[in-house]
Amino acid sequence: MKTVNAKMRELGEKRSVIREIFEYAKKRSAEIGAENVFDFSIGNPSVPAPDCVNEAIERIVRETPSVLLHGYTSAQGDAGVRKTIADYLNDNFGTSLTADNLYMTCGAAAALTISMHAVAKAGEEIITFAPYFTEYKVFAEGAGCTLTALPSDEKLLPDFGALEKAISAKTRAVVINSPNNPGGMVYGEDVLRKLAAVLEEKQKEYGTDIYLIADEPYRELVYDAGTVVPYVMNYYKNTLVCYSWSKSLSIPGERIGYIAVNPAMEDWQIVYAAVCGAGRSLGYVCAPALLQRVVAACIGMTSDISVYKANRDLFYDALVSYGYDVIHPDGAFYLFVKALEEDAYAFCERAKKYELLLVPGDDFGVKGYVRIAYCVAPDTIRRALPAFEKLAKEYRDGTK
Repeated sequence: MKTVNAKMRELGEKRSVIREIFEYAKKRSAEIGAENVFDFSIGNPSVPAPDCVNEAIERIVRETPSVLLHGYTSAQGDAGVRKTIADYLNDNFGTSLTADNLYMTCGAAAALTISMHAVAKAGEEIITFAPYFTEYKVFAEGAGCTLTALPSDEKLLPDFGALEKAISAKTRAVVINSPNNPGGMVYGEDVLRKLAAVLEEKQKEYGTDIYLIADEPYRELVYDAGTVVPYVMNYYKNTLVCYSWSKSLSIPGERIGYIAVNPAMEDWQIVYAAVCGAGRSLGYVCAPALLQRVVAACIGMTSDISVYKANRDLFYDALVSYGYDVIHPDGAFYLFVKALEEDAYAFCERAKKYELLLVPGDDFGVKGYVRIAYCVAPDTIRRALPAFEKLAKEYRDGTK
């Protein structure tokens, strides 16, 4: 038998629960037809990318000499692209970023992985709050760190008492995700101020740096008047922002994003150098050159997110009327729903009888819930609703 890294083999043989269900959906679709399978497993946007994306691709391909079009950029990304992004962030959030605070990445996953490797050493701790994106644990452990998931309150907002008790001299970073996957909650200004106060206090207590890593691929996906996603850098100096255009521009397969290192951070140049070094060590250098230029050309644009709002309202109202306990999401494009039995895995298996493919919340750090991705075609939701109603009735009637 071949000798390999056992941990890497384990990760390769067992995909994330989201990907497992996504692959099952493709298999099931081939068996009975995609129109008969209601796949709510993965955050794959159904809304087309805005016209500016294809227009930018066509223009850049037509106008750029081949040696530049397909050639390497700087390891940290094209300087002009990084300046465009920095200027946009400064104009919108009052920051003072320059091109040299930005590092272009292959999406938010690479941004998070690089950031964890940059600020934490093996044996140190990274904290997040449940529910959290399932891959945080993989990213943290890949950096040799322990991921500690803390509880949230009934509104899925951070439990600050738990945070104060959990932080130790080994805590090197706290990861937050707002708007949140899978809960849909948004961390408002009051939450960020409390979080910053706790982290500042603990830095002084232990004489260490504690970094706040903000995972923001859903920043633009908020739906209600008055819902604002504050910019984390404005509340805490030791902040790194990890961003992706996967959701805002509906281009998840293109894998393009960035890390922004707060220029208000003391010795931020050292942290940025560590980001560059981590990217080099991991082989995450020179993000796709064409896509770097495309996102710079489309800066500030989004796909039609009104579709997601309509999907949310339709889905949420219907499920509540059927008797489901649903957390109302302010952003992102997921519903976090209480399973109709204690075991969320068993509930998801029973849902398959109606070709409903849902993700159990256990891997998000919360038992007894399921995640439903509503970034699907509106007709898919409408056709699936009778199945959700039948599933609820089955549990009410005690039948199988």
